[in-house]
Amino acid sequence: MEKKRTYTDAGVDIRNADQTKAELKHVMATGDPRVMNKPGAFASLFAADFAGIDNPVLVLKAEEPGSKQLLAFQHGRIEQICRDLIHHLVNDIIVMGAKPEVVLDTILCGKLERETVVDIVKHLSQACREQDCSLIGGETSEQPGLLSEGHYMLNASILGVVDRNKIIDGSRIRQGDKVLAIASNGPHTNGYSLVRKIMEESPEIVDQTIDGESFLDAILRPHTCYYRPLKELFEMPELHGLAHITGGGIAGNLNRILPQGTNARIDCSTIDILPVFNAIYTFGQVPPEDMLQTFNLGVGMTVVADPAGVQLIIEHLRKHGCPAYEIGEIVKGDQVVEFIGQLQWYNR
Repeated sequence: MEKKRTYTDAGVDIRNADQTKAELKHVMATGDPRVMNKPGAFASLFAADFAGIDNPVLVLKAEEPGSKQLLAFQHGRIEQICRDLIHHLVNDIIVMGAKPEVVLDTILCGKLERETVVDIVKHLSQACREQDCSLIGGETSEQPGLLSEGHYMLNASILGVVDRNKIIDGSRIRQGDKVLAIASNGPHTNGYSLVRKIMEESPEIVDQTIDGESFLDAILRPHTCYYRPLKELFEMPELHGLAHITGGGIAGNLNRILPQGTNARIDCSTIDILPVFNAIYTFGQVPPEDMLQTFNLGVGMTVVADPAGVQLIIEHLRKHGCPAYEIGEIVKGDQVVEFIGQLQWYNR
């Protein structure tokens, strides 16, 4: 008699998935009246009602926290990687002056472990609430064979909104504007394939102490979210552009908002390089140009502003716990970032 095979035998337990999803309804609870149905529906209903916005433009972005999530799950840092994902998403839309509204997540796993999935959704929901938005739905999928048991892959999409007349897109940037750096707290969510390679080939780096904490703690700090410090500046006329410094570094992100006829000239000697990057540079023997292209080096966001508003912006950000300082200016050019000066490393 032929052996009967079930979906559970193949590695997918639908009953366990259904029980897990039932638990998720509680951790995703939101008081936003615009969310019109509960988790578990085929799709999420959201009433497009945006108070105080006369000409709403929807701002959309999808993101994943890269290979940092491999390290995070290996070391039990579920809450941190969930914040990484939400904070990266929020930062990507606020550079256009948008308010975050709702998020949809996707959780892929080799085997659905109920407690882990509930923890993931709980932390994603909490991270959303802290940034004035809601996790309103998503997808959880077991993929045995694609992912091994205990392995997870997270990604998510966000919807934000901005008034058409208040979009920040860099179009107001002009020669003579100043470029400010807003400090990061570490690598955020970029460069982790290189970090993991260095950890593998130079394992002594893991024994290093960075600013009084372990190397692992330093590289697994959650991505800084800049929404609350920046939102009060969105309507400031002197603020001409914002760039989130992610993969590609300053050159690969600031150039995305430069209008025709301009360059951004950045003085590398002014960048306050965080100690964690010095450790990566030293133990990995990474060329300076590769460090500059791969990592934010301590610059999580750049602000382009009229000189008349620079001091006010810096003081406002510092009051909100975000150190900010001048690193360059806008000059005539062809929409590229040019570097002068030398990066200031510690003793190698």
